[in-house]
Amino acid sequence: MTAGWVDHVFWWHVYPLGFVGAEREAADLADGRVEHRLRNIEGWLDHLVSLGCNGLLLAPVFAATSHGYDTVDYLRIDPRLGDDADFDALVAACHDRGVRVLLDGVFNHAGRDFPPVAEALEHGPGSPGAEWVQRLYDTDGVITADYFEGHDTLVTLNHAAPVVQDFVRDVMLHWLRRGIDGWRLDAAYAVPAAFWAAVLPTVRAEFPDAWFVGEMIHGDYVAYVEESGIDSVTQYELWKAVWSSLDTVNLHELEWTLGRHAEFVERFVPMTFVGNHDTTRVASQIHDHRHWPHAVALLGFLPGVPCVYYGDEFGLEAVKEDRPDSDDAVRPELPAERGLFSDPHPDLEEVYRRVFSLRRQHAWLVDAVTSTEQVTNEHLLVHARARDGEGALTLALNLGDQPYASPTGESVGPHDWAVLEG
Repeated sequence: MTAGWVDHVFWWHVYPLGFVGAEREAADLADGRVEHRLRNIEGWLDHLVSLGCNGLLLAPVFAATSHGYDTVDYLRIDPRLGDDADFDALVAACHDRGVRVLLDGVFNHAGRDFPPVAEALEHGPGSPGAEWVQRLYDTDGVITADYFEGHDTLVTLNHAAPVVQDFVRDVMLHWLRRGIDGWRLDAAYAVPAAFWAAVLPTVRAEFPDAWFVGEMIHGDYVAYVEESGIDSVTQYELWKAVWSSLDTVNLHELEWTLGRHAEFVERFVPMTFVGNHDTTRVASQIHDHRHWPHAVALLGFLPGVPCVYYGDEFGLEAVKEDRPDSDDAVRPELPAERGLFSDPHPDLEEVYRRVFSLRRQHAWLVDAVTSTEQVTNEHLLVHARARDGEGALTLALNLGDQPYASPTGESVGPHDWAVLEG
């Protein structure tokens, strides 16, 4: 059963290497040097809390070759970010504020310089490292491996190997013992569900309140959760429907996805989001700025565990392109503390506060039973009721140029939204 604290957590998602302006490549850092930059994230914790969040989701913090998803040492903080003491201080500062910490576990693949992988690539099949790698190919002395989505810097691990299962289990326990509260499981859609079914029971035995959410871009969400034993997955279907429907002013697409979402919530509580470190900024997806608040309202109102990608609350814009280093724009550097940053869209930041305050007052929304009561291209009425029957609310969206009169008689202004009682 999912830990009770998860029902009340709102995550603020940070990509640390970008956030602190770290060197692009670890090799660009002078040999042996450590940059103590994690304290820059600590300087934003009060902002996180003021926004209404109480969870910090950190994209990769472990030693890596470049972007963090090419891990070379799972037990060491990337020296571009700091060291163990910096990490411990950040976790302590979070917990002092009642903020949970979630780490990004890149366990589908590793960097080429991860020692067992490097050994396998150097010596090929039959080497001690070979069992760590999904498949090795020795073609006339040229050794290659299964690469994640064609990236030859990301080598797929052999999830059927006991040595890999034991290693991942030990890594998870190590950082849970250091004070984190759970794990985001990167590229879970590519990892066999049986792997987590083998790894997690021992971890849960020691940390029964830990939470595990898998990155699922596609696939059978319900089957994966049930077969793997993880708690949740990222709700990419809803993410796509939210920005696409608001941008094209076609709320019928969103209505269809809300039906799917309601079915998921009957089986598990998904992680919901409108942006993350891998996607074009939501403010760039929705071209009519008047509809940005509608996305925030949906994030806070719909059942799920909400997650805000840093900068989305400021309406930051950036487009992910199909080219090398295409993620850089959506992973920007921010100053060392909130007071040094000038918010270009303060009204939007207040919408986040308003929405999350509403959510705090109606915590039952996390797994509410929802239904669409009315839909046109421009108008949507979503009803939510508590599972114990002790609460009911309705979200009304109006994307049109004229006031919208809801069936209950309330009027919602042009390009506005409202949460109605009952």
